[in-house]
Amino acid sequence: MKLSHTPVDSIEMFDRDIFVKRDDLLHPEFSGNKARKFAYFLEHDFPDVNKVIGYGSAQANSLYSMSALAKLRGWQLDFYVDHIASHIKTQKEGNYVSACQNGANIINLSEQSDREGRDTLTYIEEQVLPNQARAVFVPEGGRCGYAEFGVFKLAEEICAWFRELALSSLIVFLPSGTGTTALFLNKYFVGSGLDIRVLTCAAVGGDGYLKQQFEMLSGEAAHHPEIVAMPKKFHFGKLYREFYEMWKRVCNTGIEFELLYDPLGWMALEHYLNMTADKTPIMYLHQGGLLGNVSMLPRYQRKYGG
Repeated sequence: MKLSHTPVDSIEMFDRDIFVKRDDLLHPEFSGNKARKFAYFLEHDFPDVNKVIGYGSAQANSLYSMSALAKLRGWQLDFYVDHIASHIKTQKEGNYVSACQNGANIINLSEQSDREGRDTLTYIEEQVLPNQARAVFVPEGGRCGYAEFGVFKLAEEICAWFRELALSSLIVFLPSGTGTTALFLNKYFVGSGLDIRVLTCAAVGGDGYLKQQFEMLSGEAAHHPEIVAMPKKFHFGKLYREFYEMWKRVCNTGIEFELLYDPLGWMALEHYLNMTADKTPIMYLHQGGLLGNVSMLPRYQRKYGG
């Protein structure tokens, strides 16, 4: 099975036209940033594999995406989490609920007696993987070499669109967690001979953390995207009024965006445009992950109103 190409729309934001790569439309069950990173596992044969193992948050987009991947491949998903908050277990919609409906086996490490203070990754490496010969392991957020396959396909689509419009230059903008998508996109564009560059912002852990992630994926400095430094520190997953207002503003263009990464992404893009006179055409990469809005939007509404 192969993922389809996604269209490019244009919206008006910040007094200019912004192209939007609609990766929210990639596949009905398997879309956005995580689907691109997991595409290798969807499009290649794994005759000896019957399980995929991952870890992260019980509300993560990656949990749902991996459950959709497992369902499409007929695999079992074992997904390890540090804990599951009580309110998550009572939700009727969202990433956690949908992943369970897809058959995901979500393992709460706070209930494991043999954890012995080890962090999640160490526990999986020492206690789980040695006994799982028929499983593939995907690190948190899809930060691994396998992700290059799907991200390069995304880059190919962008390059084909770039040539079709006969553009002379382009900025591709997206928010980053592990920075995997941003780095592999930039790596491809560097080798393409086209004037396409990637700008990103750190949604998790700050600029220093993001630079470390880039180094872990590639020692070539030329592959590292430019990071837009924000004047204010935002903590990942926290509900900020600025995020909610930006989300409502960008959704008023007619395209729904997700609430975890995209608000910061659009704020960083606005900050960049306010700090520079750069008139280069810009493509914003939609992060997908709209299923998470089902549970996150009511939290914003309770805190800040409609």
